[in-house]
Amino acid sequence: MAARTIGILHPGQMGVSIAANAKNGGCRVLWASDGRGEETTGRAEKAGLKDVRTIARLCAECDVILSVCPPHAAEDVADSVVSAGFTGTFVDANAIAPERSRRIAEKLKSAGVAFVDGGIIGGPAWKPGTVLYLSGPAADDVASCFGDGPLEVVALGDEIGRASALKMCFAAYTKGTTALLSAILATADRLGVRDDLNAQWKRGDPSFPGQTENRVRNVTAKAWRFAGEMEEIAATFRSAGLPGEFHDAAAEVYRRTARFKDAPETPTLAEVLAALGRRAD
Repeated sequence: MAARTIGILHPGQMGVSIAANAKNGGCRVLWASDGRGEETTGRAEKAGLKDVRTIARLCAECDVILSVCPPHAAEDVADSVVSAGFTGTFVDANAIAPERSRRIAEKLKSAGVAFVDGGIIGGPAWKPGTVLYLSGPAADDVASCFGDGPLEVVALGDEIGRASALKMCFAAYTKGTTALLSAILATADRLGVRDDLNAQWKRGDPSFPGQTENRVRNVTAKAWRFAGEMEEIAATFRSAGLPGEFHDAAAEVYRRTARFKDAPETPTLAEVLAALGRRAD
């Protein structure tokens, strides 16, 4: 069988690793550089992706297009592919609510585009441990593009929204608890009991205070992106008849530390706690 041609929109830190895994599976992988910055170009070049410059040409040459972008941009990216006349298979691997995934799927279906719902769990897939979940009628076909790892790809059946639902539920805990710990530390600091809280935490696990501080400091680099993801999780909970207010609050926690995006160094705990005490702009 001839090698598949996959397009990646857009090769950020996660997206470029997924694209590299498609190359490992024997696919020809393209991207479009128009409107993208130097960092994105550098990542794509390092991974050996072919630049076809424009979205229109990407859509003309690819069998499959994979979208990995911040949640707020998911529909705009899908719309750009439709506008460019794409008629292949579109994989939305973004952290979005299942209902939003189904809404995008209906829009693309009406334009003659096959849709696969995706959810990525784990960090950039340069080593084993990251899983790309796929669902939809063409899930197995897309999964076959990734044969040699280290990314693990799991097809969850024909139901669009299933992969997104799994992603939302998983991230509700992992990223949601980091937001909760951030708020707890900021509150304890303001009330003058942070040292006492750490002492109590040490009774159960001596390493817990240090682990918590690292989580709260290190998450700031992606807080700008996680805010939107928390809003998608809140919407997911509400669609299932559960309250979404906790993750609405988690989104606000992440908005308050979004200012640390692109910071040259990881902020100190004092800097993070100060930012958490201020409302987001």
